[in-house]
Amino acid sequence: MAKRVQLVLTQDVSKLGKLGDLVEVAPGYARNYLIPKSLATRATPGILKQVERRREQERQRQLELKQQALEQKAALEKVGSLKIAKQVGENEAIFGTVTTQDVADAIQAAANLEVDRRGITIPDIGKLGTYKAEIKLHSEVTAQIDVEVVAS
Repeated sequence: MAKRVQLVLTQDVSKLGKLGDLVEVAPGYARNYLIPKSLATRATPGILKQVERRREQERQRQLELKQQALEQKAALEKVGSLKIAKQVGENEAIFGTVTTQDVADAIQAAANLEVDRRGITIPDIGKLGTYKAEIKLHSEVTAQIDVEVVAS
């Protein structure tokens, strides 16, 4: 059986790895496909040091992002609950629905925080009342906030 070759990817390769990953592949795959198409380079000690340095920088960046997310979570918990005013029909049913954009705008107004609406999860809201919204600030940090729907 042939010996495997260590390469560092210079681009994302599907089913193999992302940019900067150290991979072991068959020599023919490396020689005939990855290296000629500039998808990878041979792993030399200098390149391995560069890869390690890049990994450390990425880890530091992720730690900073997590710290920012924790600060945002604390600010959101200080706010307590958000009030969203909607038009109301009979039986306290609201016209339309409360969207994630409505919640993001309410957070912007109350806490002056920019929150991506795609990270907000809310239940289906069709009546007046208080509901829990979950806000994903980071892959490891989520905050819960009360959303109070009131008549306008």
